[in-house]
This record gives sequence, structure tokens and C-alpha cells, in this order.
Amino acid sequence: MSAPSSLEELIEALRCLPGVGPKSAQRMAYHLLQRDQKGAQRLADALDHALKVLRHCARCNNFSESEVCERCASPRRDPALLCVVEMPADLNMMEQTHAYNGLYYVLMGRISPLDGIGPKELKLDRFLARAGDGVVKEVILATNFTNEGEATAHYLGEMLHARGIRVSRIARGLPVGGELEHTDAGTIAQALLERREY
Repeated sequence: MSAPSSLEELIEALRCLPGVGPKSAQRMAYHLLQRDQKGAQRLADALDHALKVLRHCARCNNFSESEVCERCASPRRDPALLCVVEMPADLNMMEQTHAYNGLYYVLMGRISPLDGIGPKELKLDRFLARAGDGVVKEVILATNFTNEGEATAHYLGEMLHARGIRVSRIARGLPVGGELEHTDAGTIAQALLERREY
């Protein structure tokens, strides 16, 4: 005897979340329906509301409830600096450093041919228009140091150089408070390559 179709549909819908397989989706569905119906309703309402009000900021492409987000509209930000990140979570981490006061552009992904994501899917023409607006003086590439992130940074760097836009890349190296003996060889090698005068 199979589960009711509405239950099966809920389980299948939960599987769209990253890292959620069939068993996890089933456990979540049963938990929400049996143990936390208020939480289930709150989740449904929050998701419905977010889908209705959130859009992409016209300037940075991050999620926003208005045409231009508060960060992009702020006069305290340096409009000559544009930091490119892969996802909103990366932007949040950059903000937590309190070390950067420019503006951002969120790609909402990275070039990954194996996943069918190329420059067209990332809408890089929109990014190029933003970077080439005449106000931006430097683009800081802050994509992740994965194969896809590096490929994305290289692709963006080539496009920006071809348009005469100054490009920099965030450095790699040892974490603050990190110890050499607990660090992988690749990170140490990169730290040596990117050393600076002391």
C-alpha cells in the first residue's frame, strides 16, 4: 500500500533541497506533519511570502525586496570597488570581515560545464554592463578556490582585462590563527607563492 499522493508530493518537494535524499525528505515530511504542524505552516507561509516579494537587485543581483537593495543605495559605500562573489552566503561572509566597503555583484552560481552552467546561464552580460558602467575602477574577484570558482575567476578576468577594467583576485593562504602542522600542503604552497614583503 503506497502513501497518500499528497504525502508523496511533499516528500518529493523536500528532495529539491541540497543534500536531502529520499530518506531525509521522508523524515522531514513526517516530522512536520506529525510533530510540528505550526512549524510546517510557518515554513509554508515564509516560503510563499519570499517567493512573492523577493527579486534580484538591479545593481548587485543579490536578493532584495526593492529594485535596488539598501547596500547598493548606501552613500557610505565606495562605488569604485566591485567585489564579485558566487552566492549571497559568500557576500555575507565578506561583510562579516568589516574589511571591505565597496559594492558587490552576486553571480548566483559559477561556471560549471558538468552541471550545464556556462556564461549564458550566469547572465554575465548583465555583470559586464555593471562592471563597465564607468564608475567601477576595480573589480575584485572573490569566487571560491574550487576548480569551478577558479575557472569562473579566470573567465571573468579575461573579459574584464579585454575591456580595460582593473582586476584583482583575493589572496589565498593560511587561516588566521592556523598552525602549519595542521595545514594542507597546497595551502602552504599557495601562501608561499603569494607572500609579501614584511
